[in-house]
Amino acid sequence: MTNAASSATPPPRLRYGFLGPAATFTESALRQVASPSDHEFMPFTSVILALEALESGDLDAAVVPIENSVEGGVPATLDALRNSRGLRIVREMLVPIEFALAVDPGQRLEDITRVASHPHGHAQCRVWIAHHLPHVSVEPATSTAGAAAMIAADRERGLDVSGRAALCSPLAAEQYGLEVLANAADNLTAVTRFVLVARTATHPLPQRTGQDKTSLVVHLPSDKPGALLDMLEQFVTNGVNLSRLESRPIGDAMGRYLFSIDADGHVLDERVAEALVGLHRVCPKVQFLGSYPRAAATSALIPGENSDEAYARARAWVENLRGAR
Repeated sequence: MTNAASSATPPPRLRYGFLGPAATFTESALRQVASPSDHEFMPFTSVILALEALESGDLDAAVVPIENSVEGGVPATLDALRNSRGLRIVREMLVPIEFALAVDPGQRLEDITRVASHPHGHAQCRVWIAHHLPHVSVEPATSTAGAAAMIAADRERGLDVSGRAALCSPLAAEQYGLEVLANAADNLTAVTRFVLVARTATHPLPQRTGQDKTSLVVHLPSDKPGALLDMLEQFVTNGVNLSRLESRPIGDAMGRYLFSIDADGHVLDERVAEALVGLHRVCPKVQFLGSYPRAAATSALIPGENSDEAYARARAWVENLRGAR
């Protein structure tokens, strides 16, 4: 007799893209939502390439870094998301960040002359480097793990890697056979926020949980005094708190900016929906990037006048007035 459970078709192996190579902090974030034993992990050398592969259908989802507790928003991701089409953020993940100063085994701290890492990695270790390695040259890499991978690859080719170091995760140091000389992080409590991005056509809007976040890109109504106030007023009047507000250049002319925004709440919340209605009325472009559960499970404080019930009562009152004319 055939066991129904054993003959059931296994779920498909989904293709997840991430900022590679292997052992990046981004892969650590991806492992919070998927297992490499059950799904296919595909590393990319840039956020842009990962999101382009997702747009084209070569991936089912992608994980990218979007914000750091020390450096703020990640410009490459913010710009890539606003330039994307048909993509939606469906989840966020938080990863504590520890930066290992990793070298070929046998090197000493005083031997180091060159340090490589992703620019955000350098930014989070600049004070430590200034104090302990003030004379080294700093070199950019496509990712923190990529810096470790370059040293390992050159070593395999028989090149001299003495004096070179990478700022990377301890996992990357282990992955590429490097020795950790020190934890070089300036802030030992630093955290990076990552987002899981999927195609709108294949992934439904996550249900609201009461502990949600909505991400938007908003262009200012016009270049005039009070234009920013006009935009922010839509959130204030509806009791919507903003957890992140960053300006980015639009890119078509000097002095023209848009705002990348994270708002507390879900588009299915009446107060958030009303704020979006207001933004759509007064701003030339509003881009919805998704509503999704917060990684840190904290509920927004909602004034009574901004509850769903308050909006429903007010709307019913207006409809009654319209019907009585």
